[in-house]
Formats: sequence, C-alpha cells, structure tokens
Amino acid sequence: MRKFFKGVWKVITFPFRLVFAILAFPFRATSRAYKFLNSEPDERPIADVFVDIATQKEVREQLWEQIDVFRAHLLRSVLALAVLVISAFAVAEPLMEFLSIPVGGLEKLQAIQVTEEVGVFMRVAMTAGIAVAFPYIAFELWLFAAPGLKPREKKMGLAGIPLATLLFLIGMAFTYYVLLPAALPFLGSFTPISQFWSAKEYFGFVTGLMLWIGLFFEFPLIIYILTSIGFVQPKFLAEQWRLAVVIIAVLAAAITPTVDPVNMGLVMAPMILLYFVSIGLSYLAYAGRKEKNAETEETADEVETGQG
Repeated sequence: MRKFFKGVWKVITFPFRLVFAILAFPFRATSRAYKFLNSEPDERPIADVFVDIATQKEVREQLWEQIDVFRAHLLRSVLALAVLVISAFAVAEPLMEFLSIPVGGLEKLQAIQVTEEVGVFMRVAMTAGIAVAFPYIAFELWLFAAPGLKPREKKMGLAGIPLATLLFLIGMAFTYYVLLPAALPFLGSFTPISQFWSAKEYFGFVTGLMLWIGLFFEFPLIIYILTSIGFVQPKFLAEQWRLAVVIIAVLAAAITPTVDPVNMGLVMAPMILLYFVSIGLSYLAYAGRKEKNAETEETADEVETGQG
C-alpha cells in the first residue's frame, strides 16, 4: 500500500517537479560551469606520469578511460561535421558559382570524368561544413583538454574559440580575395597554351588552399595561448626565425599545386608575416605571464608574513 501511495504521489507531483527542473536548469548549469572553470588540476611531473603508466595498472586503466573519453569527443565532432556537410548540400551549388567567379563562372570549367560533378559538389559541401563546424570541433577539443588545465588556461582556451573561428574565416577570405586573383592570371597565362580547366582540379585547388591558409591563420592565437601557459618561449621563436622560414617554404611547396616561385611566394608571404606577428604576441603573453607570476609570489609572501 505504501508503494502505491508513493507511485500516486510521484504521478501527481511530476508536472511540478518537471517545471522546477526546467527553471532550475540554467542555475545548475551555470554553477557546474563555474566550478569546472575554476577547478585546479592535479599537477604531476611528466616523468612521474610515464613511470606510473609503466608500473601501475590503475594508471594504465585511467589512461584507457581517457582514450575512451577522447574517442567520444571525436565521435561527436565527426557526427556534427557529417550533419553540417549534409546540410551544406542546400547551398553547395551557389557556393560553386561563387567560387568559380575568378575564372568567369561555372560555364568556364569542364567535367572530364563521369563522376566529376558529384565529386566537386561533395568537396565544396565538405569545405562549407568544415568552416561551419569549426567552432564546435574546437569546443570539443577544449572540453577534452580542459580538465588538465588551470582555471586561467581554461578560460583563455574557451575565450579563444570565437577568435579562432574568426581567424579561420579570415584566412579563407584572404585566400579567395587576395591569393586567387593574383595566382590564377599567372597560372592561366604562363604559356600560350589555351586553358581549359577541369572542375575537379580547379575546386580542389581553391578549397584546399582556403582550408590550409585558414588553418595557418590560427598560428598566432595558438602561439599566444601556448606562451601564456608556459609551453613556448618568445626568445626561442625569435632566434629560430630562419628555420621557421625554411619550414614555411616546405609547407608552401606542399600546399600549392605548382612549384613556381610566384604561387609559393603568395602563400609564403602571409605565413611569414603571421609567424612574426606570433612572435610579437608571444612577447605580450610572456610579459603578462611574468607579471601574473610576480603578483602570485607577492601574495604568497604576504600570506607567509602574516602567518609568521
């Protein structure tokens, strides 16, 4: 009988409990987010972690748990990307028309293979899906790394996601509005041979270049964050600029479909400029980190003096 009345009571109070849960959800979510952002991780030297992995079974089990967590974040990112790529089918053809403006429109391109039009359509839709899914993928990566970060590092990483998205889109726009108008005329008039570009080659060139340049525009932000958390020193970046230029040249050669100096130079120029911008931002982050460490030490000294 007691169980019967309990069941009746649950049925009667269910609407009220549901309304309360809905009203309380924002406050509970805010409280959990605040605790998560301000929680301190367990600090352990990297060498000790590797020793524990090799010697302790519990640590190895925890490692596999973290791999499972990463797999879950990766799966959610892939599912979100798949949904957005499918959604981009609705705008893929207008995007193809927009991307083909530098060569005079879609009618100036040719489909040589039977499945070429479908492949180009899918490639453009995938590029659009990646651009739209970028902030969510970045959030999933941050969510995976956040438990091992300090509160300041967590907040900086979370605040950096909108900026990272903006930089990625700026890099893609820079490719379309600056690099392509300079590169395509050169490629189309290098010799007297008539140009009949295939859609597959053209859209592969354009979308690949936009994605790579967009990703490289993230470099200053990444360097700033890594310097802020103490992983990178600005002095090292400044001293190794020659090596960086060589690496950038290799990357530019890999990104561009041709090895002519004009196109390589068009890709290298913004990449080198971004590298030196990264050095400047690294110095700013390093100065801010030193100032914060000095304030922390002063506070610790005051506490010790007060206790003494």
